[in-house]
Amino acid sequence: MIRPTRRCAGLVFVCGVATIVTGAGAAFTASLLLVLIGACGVDAMLLRRSRASGERTLSPTVPLMVASPYSVDVSTEGPAEVRRLRQPAPSEVRLVPDESDGLALSGEMSGRHRGSYSVGAAVARVSGPLGLTSRDVTVDLSGSVRVIPDLPRARRLAAARRRGGGLNDGRVRNRLGVGTDFEAIRDYSPDDDIRQVNWVASARTGRPMSNQYRIDENRDVVCLIDTGRLMASPVGEVDRLDVALDAMTILCVEAEESQDRVGAIAFSFEVHRQLSPRRYGTAAIVDALYDLETSEVESDYERAFIAVGRHKRALVVLFSDLVDESASRALLAACPILTRRHALMVVSCRDPDLERAIGTAPSDTYGVLRTSIAIDLLRTKDRVRFQLESMGVVVVEADAERLGSACVRAYFALKARARL
Repeated sequence: MIRPTRRCAGLVFVCGVATIVTGAGAAFTASLLLVLIGACGVDAMLLRRSRASGERTLSPTVPLMVASPYSVDVSTEGPAEVRRLRQPAPSEVRLVPDESDGLALSGEMSGRHRGSYSVGAAVARVSGPLGLTSRDVTVDLSGSVRVIPDLPRARRLAAARRRGGGLNDGRVRNRLGVGTDFEAIRDYSPDDDIRQVNWVASARTGRPMSNQYRIDENRDVVCLIDTGRLMASPVGEVDRLDVALDAMTILCVEAEESQDRVGAIAFSFEVHRQLSPRRYGTAAIVDALYDLETSEVESDYERAFIAVGRHKRALVVLFSDLVDESASRALLAACPILTRRHALMVVSCRDPDLERAIGTAPSDTYGVLRTSIAIDLLRTKDRVRFQLESMGVVVVEADAERLGSACVRAYFALKARARL
């Protein structure tokens, strides 16, 4: 659609003022308007013949809440001139800035929510050579952007930890125990543990025989991602599910560096996605789970734990929330399914709103009620943590920024104690 510009409106105003000032008649005013209309027609005709094209530099994959550069460059064929350039984007993708004057637009792009989103065509406002008419032209630069958990940051943290000698390199030395993987049957030695004696082989050969085991360094780590209603509550600019996926990514990268196999299961009222443990599986897990969404239903922990129970012994890391008493009862009832065979770690993000409510002195009745509710919720969380720990479950709780590092520390502590 071709429309007149401000210059055209200004010329019409000048014509009117000139007519009033000079005292010219209607014929003079009409002639001026006819000349202006003719100029607008010529300008519009030249503008219609012009074409716009361009190119856009856009990262196809960006980490959540991490800025990356982008740019849009537009050129025209013909006498038209680009006055303004704008790049629309979905609300889940933030472009700063998203419009500029001239042929080029550059700035930073950041994803505000995980998922795959289409970034549409750019829109350029072009005007004719006389500047009397303009129109908006779409420049077909359509493409898609994936917003994923911050996998690059997880790899940087792992590399920095190795360089700085933090914790350890993931390989456990001087591990206690006799090992778990059967290797061979040999003659009994006086130093052998009584649990190593193979009574069937001893009876067959007529002399004491022992099983020889080796310690398996390649363990399985299975991450359970709760996508039920509890994970939809906000934590700053993101929600609990976003925080859980970032912490899971950091943990999986560390387990991968330690030569352990990593897998994942996403569930709510049913198991939505499942990836069996495998070596160097972090990238596959991120690709499979980056677009998870929460649902307004209660999570079925028992169903998820049954899906894990079919695997051999593993470290099962459950990312959920312990603040809801009814959901916590369901979790406590389902835990024996796993703890008989697997090592279980429950990871929960601290609620900054609850911490703030307790740390702020109430000034009115509303503040007193808010503080009372916050104290009750935290007491419920403490009771659930105590019950889980009494069942042999490792409970990890930290702020959103430090949750991934807290998971890694607990993971290395379990390896050092031969719990995996």
